[in-house]
Amino acid sequence: MPHRFHPTILREYDIRGIVGETLFAADAHALGRAFAATALAAGGRRLAVGYDGRLTSPELEAALVDGLAEGGAEVTRIGLGPTPMLYYAAATLGVDGGVMVTGSHNPPDHNGFKLVLGGKPFYGPAIQKLAETAAALGPAGSRGRVAKRAVFADYVARIARDYDGERPLKVAWDPGNGATGDVVSRLVERLPGRHVVINAAIDGRFPAHHPDPTVAENLVQLQEVVRREGCDLGVAFDGDGDRIGAVDAKGRIVWGDQLMIVLARDVLRRHPGAPILADVKASQVLFDEIARLGGKPVMLPTGHSPIKARLAELKAPLAGEMSGHIFFADRYYGYDDAVYVAVRLIGILARSEAGLAEIADALPAVVNTPELRLPCEEARKFAIVEEIRGRLRQRGAEVTTIDGVRVKTPDGWWLVRASNTQAIVVARAEAADAAGLARVKAALAAELAASGLTLPD
Repeated sequence: MPHRFHPTILREYDIRGIVGETLFAADAHALGRAFAATALAAGGRRLAVGYDGRLTSPELEAALVDGLAEGGAEVTRIGLGPTPMLYYAAATLGVDGGVMVTGSHNPPDHNGFKLVLGGKPFYGPAIQKLAETAAALGPAGSRGRVAKRAVFADYVARIARDYDGERPLKVAWDPGNGATGDVVSRLVERLPGRHVVINAAIDGRFPAHHPDPTVAENLVQLQEVVRREGCDLGVAFDGDGDRIGAVDAKGRIVWGDQLMIVLARDVLRRHPGAPILADVKASQVLFDEIARLGGKPVMLPTGHSPIKARLAELKAPLAGEMSGHIFFADRYYGYDDAVYVAVRLIGILARSEAGLAEIADALPAVVNTPELRLPCEEARKFAIVEEIRGRLRQRGAEVTTIDGVRVKTPDGWWLVRASNTQAIVVARAEAADAAGLARVKAALAAELAASGLTLPD
């Protein structure tokens, strides 16, 4: 029967909503029917399905699978695990695509779906077209088969295979009660060194802290463990395991763009001159360092799906976002797998005389803000960015507009962009020193104020 989704849940990169308010099991079933029809039209029939540890994920997964099968798809259920395990299944099981039931890093009452088809991320207009397909659904045809397939052990073994360290390290791990918990617990048994794992029990209530490692307060527990246990570093993951956070031996947060420098140095030794991709929120230090190393820095709009697509198009070995989505095509499959990134990072550090803290200290000195998230009405966020862009053009400012506005000033740069996944406007600023950052932030604050937003202190 025809189905209509709540207008807020079909996002740019995935499908997300509040369970019982904007997202229901009926939506999961209709999505299954619509995605099966889309896959069949593209010449595919075999689809893998996984789900994360949220309390509502089993019900949504069951409804989704029923819809996929009703739509004629041959469904392989891989069970509970992180989103990258679904990507791994899609890349290795000979299927035509897959769907992951996950609320990612959103609050516990949220949930949603991430999709892949034909070896490519499924996003943008393709997601919007699912609404048209669901609204035109007719009677079901012949039902597809459903089977279970365990990939957990193979997935863990595949990640462990690429560890290449030369000395044991002491590492703290924080899955944050998210879907990586069982993977991390099994993985550390295969790695040398000493490993301290906290919050490994998968619990969709997220009792320890919110599962978003880009927010400093969510890394406090990991920082305490690193200092108390004398660890060389700590790593943390978001709720579905496609974003990484890190802490050095001094307990300081090492952000995604800083991790990218460490990873890019290693990758460019094997791929001299290769393009390395990073999003518009990343530090200028990263782009400058890629160029200094002989690589080709490429600045892209923020968004894990378009970055994955661009990575494949450019045949780049590495890409990353400030938010901790990091994509390895060097020795891996080109998708964002935070646990795999952690293993590669630990391997690099275990072959280096310098620790993560020393590497971070040696980077060019800049002062920057974290990713600042300003709550904003969904209908207003893109208009605010356009207003700011218009004022800057009138003044002849030096502006990059590939995603929002990134403005270069004599002191550094600042950025304003509308989030594609949340009702927020994102801002960031960077300068060579504290005085310069104060001037950059003042310019940023003035532009935001002119459009009715207040920059936090």
